[in-house]
Order: sequence, then C-alpha cells, then structure tokens
Amino acid sequence: MMNLKEIVGINLKYYRYKSGLSQEKFYTSLGLNPKYLASVERGEENISFDYVEDLAKRLNVDINDLILFDEGHIINKKRVDEKKKINN
Repeated sequence: MMNLKEIVGINLKYYRYKSGLSQEKFYTSLGLNPKYLASVERGEENISFDYVEDLAKRLNVDINDLILFDEGHIINKKRVDEKKKINN
C-alpha cells in the first residue's frame, strides 16, 4: 500500500509532466528548489499542505487531484519513452 508522500509525488509528477514543464523550469518559476521537489515527486520527502495547495493552484487542478491515488497517473521511464516515439 502506498503512503501519502508517494501518492502526492506520483500525482505531482503526472500533472507537471502533463503541463509540459520540466522539473527545473516549473519549480524554479515557483521559487522552489527543483532538487527538493524532485525528491518529493519520488515520494522520499514530506511536503507541507501549504505547498501542496499552492502547487495544485499552479497546475490548475483541485487539491484532491494531488492527494488521491489514481493508478493511471504513474509515469515510468517506459511510458515516457513510448510517448516520445509517438511524437517523433
């Protein structure tokens, strides 16, 4: 069973990726440390609810979209590579 850190990380990565932004570009534009947020996306670090709420607003999603598990939001290297092949 996944914990909340992992779920938020998966969803955060999904919606950031869906917006077409790199970690560096997105988090730097928010004044946040990209390396720290990369570890949040991997489910390794805690993030405050204030940041989760702010990130949801910046990504134009409801906060529930970041805290509720959706298996379809799991992005792995294979899916990213497949998407690149389709777009080329």
